Amino acid sequence: MVELRERRAALLANPRLTWVFGAEDPGAVMREVWADEMRLRVHAPRAPAASAAGRPIVLAFHGGGWCWGSPEQSRWMAGRIAARTGAVVVAPAYRLAPEHPYPAAVEDCWTALRWVVAHAVDLGGDADRIAVLGDSAGGTLAAVTALRARDEGGPRIRGQVLIYPVVDLVGLRGPGLGGIVEHYLGGDGSRAEEWAVSPLRAASHAGLPPALILTARFDPLRRHAERYAAALRTAGVEVALHCPTLATHAYLTLPGISPASRAGLARVMTFLNQVLGGN
Repeated sequence: MVELRERRAALLANPRLTWVFGAEDPGAVMREVWADEMRLRVHAPRAPAASAAGRPIVLAFHGGGWCWGSPEQSRWMAGRIAARTGAVVVAPAYRLAPEHPYPAAVEDCWTALRWVVAHAVDLGGDADRIAVLGDSAGGTLAAVTALRARDEGGPRIRGQVLIYPVVDLVGLRGPGLGGIVEHYLGGDGSRAEEWAVSPLRAASHAGLPPALILTARFDPLRRHAERYAAALRTAGVEVALHCPTLATHAYLTLPGISPASRAGLARVMTFLNQVLGGN
């Protein structure tokens, strides 16, 4: 797993492959900060804020099966969201399995949310206008964070963007998926029943923030996104579901080879502007 992470990091850092993964947006400034021992990448617009009230904040969780990945792999998406919506995008490097199995990632995402609220002014942000976003495993963590904020009395989440999320790990099968789940749960498959692992299994989805859920026609996990959208709608939550016909899993982190990435990102930015009220 460590070798896999190193290989993926090398690919992301290779300037010859920027055309595949995308680059930082020139309209945003990126800096790194620390929440205790957790690294956060903060993307902020270069343009001055439209008001003194503070910018909206998007807390973005990267994908990677809870075992690999980093905020760097979402730089194309995070930078453009910051530059084109006026939001501050905060991407935490949460702990990864198998060294740090569940609930480490869940706890880190919750810590990141509380840290962002406490340091909103330092970030130039507005603690009352926060959305969560995540792709793949990060989409799962975003859904769990929204559930936890509801159940623990805040902070208030204005919207959730769930990009090809995994919402039920019970019996999850497929090439490599079983091993990933085993790593994430530390070998204790019974924990897949917990809502903080499988947000579809929460006792209730009522009272959650509006959601934009993205999937793709050729995504092997498409049914997960569709099932979660159905569960949210049944609970009275406002949901928009976007499913491009010529795309597969991870297309939003591959702008150089997936034409659907730009249309998907446009949907994300429109939704964020709606729920957060722009800059």
